[in-house]
Amino acid sequence: MIKIRNKILESKVFLAPMAGVTDISFREIAISMGCSMVYSEMVSAKALHYGSQNTKELLRISPKEKPIAVQLFGSEKDIMAETARVLDENEDIVLLDINMGCPAPKLVKNGEGSALMLDPEKAAGILREVKKATSKPVTCKFRRGFKMEDETALDFAKRMEDAGADLVTVHGRFREQYYSGESDREIIRKIKEALTIPVIGNGDIFTGEDALEVLETGCDGIMVARGALGNPWIFEEINAALEGKPYERPGFKERMDILMLHYKNTLSYEGEHKAVREMRKHIGWYVKGLPRNTEVKNAINQETDPIKVLELLATYKDELLQNG
Repeated sequence: MIKIRNKILESKVFLAPMAGVTDISFREIAISMGCSMVYSEMVSAKALHYGSQNTKELLRISPKEKPIAVQLFGSEKDIMAETARVLDENEDIVLLDINMGCPAPKLVKNGEGSALMLDPEKAAGILREVKKATSKPVTCKFRRGFKMEDETALDFAKRMEDAGADLVTVHGRFREQYYSGESDREIIRKIKEALTIPVIGNGDIFTGEDALEVLETGCDGIMVARGALGNPWIFEEINAALEGKPYERPGFKERMDILMLHYKNTLSYEGEHKAVREMRKHIGWYVKGLPRNTEVKNAINQETDPIKVLELLATYKDELLQNG
């Protein structure tokens, strides 16, 4: 159980916000697999301010994916606060998270994402203004530091707590690492020991054992990112590990059934044109390591008719089951 100000979550396993990945269909599946809270794709406060319809669509929420948090990014405190004020009216949203860790060059160039770690005073100012604008808990997610070997996360975390953060999430890599190398667990331990608010650990959580190792730092919960790609069962695996129970990974049938459900749900929410394109990467993740997966992916990537894609997946499923 995690208490985030006036909010209580029964479990401690979260799905990380991932641009182009954690859409409404993906989040629904994660919740069904035992994830205790999902996050939206990161949402541009500035884009919302200027009325971007595509950005507004990122805020669609279904009854099947609660509880849900929304992650905002931006570098202008007034616009961030304005967005928080608008989202405060949405009762479906549990909390607002501020992205201070995304390494993408486009965001960094604009002073957003992990660039905020280079200016802690500005980051704290944004957090304070967002806090004033909403009654919801306000949290932030950041990295070990910006430049390699320049570990600033501990001081940064203290500043965010002083600015009013209700929870922080720590990814154990430097911005310059992007997603290479290993995520450091020790920085999560240091921050947990120094702060009084809840701390969530993030980075390199691909198995139930990984989750337990991160929790050994003393952090209050974990946030799964790449470990959930094509593997929403990781939430079941982690919950089993937390309970000390054995876990058997899904077989071919369950794997393909969830993939096809994911595809159909995406068609329903996004329409044929977008769904066909968006699901190609998900299919690649789901079938990774399976027999003939490259051949199947190539065939699907050339197909534009979603019905034919589903037929290809059904044929592939039958083949997998027949060959054991």
